[in-house]
Amino acid sequence: MSDAQKPLLIKRYASRRLYNTETSDYVTLEDIAGFIRDGREVQIVDLKSGDDLTRQYLLQIIAEHESRGENVLPIDVLTDLVRSYSTQAQSVVPEFLAMSFEMLREGQSQIMENMSKANPMAAMPGFDEMQRQQQAFMKTMMAGWPGLPASKDAPEDKDELTDIKKQLAELQQKLAGMNK
Repeated sequence: MSDAQKPLLIKRYASRRLYNTETSDYVTLEDIAGFIRDGREVQIVDLKSGDDLTRQYLLQIIAEHESRGENVLPIDVLTDLVRSYSTQAQSVVPEFLAMSFEMLREGQSQIMENMSKANPMAAMPGFDEMQRQQQAFMKTMMAGWPGLPASKDAPEDKDELTDIKKQLAELQQKLAGMNK
């Protein structure tokens, strides 16, 4: 197995510090989130006991993002997840979630592919720019999703995303005006 396919091994010391075994340095939860956004699998193990702590730390990363107002999971979904831990649905929930995320990844790939194919609307003025902005928007929205490599050309800050949304709205208004 090549290094890119092999999970990055992170060891947790008794002091709770996290140690990257590849670079021989300590890392933070945000560093680990960055590795994952870059498409890298990680495995976090307790140095002393050898227990796999990956799930615990991934949940902690999600909780930190949610607490900073980066809400991805609606309250209804979180509530249903809590309920599933105490019901018979527990056995189907993980499989259902995995299939749902896989369908989302495939759908995103299909949208990107369809936007790049020949399209009768391509003859319209401004279509190329609108298509470029839609692709940038989709890449930004899907950044960091499981199984998707991080995009190097996706907007990296909220101001840039706001600008893209504004430009997209302007283009949509122009297109609507052309249809009248």
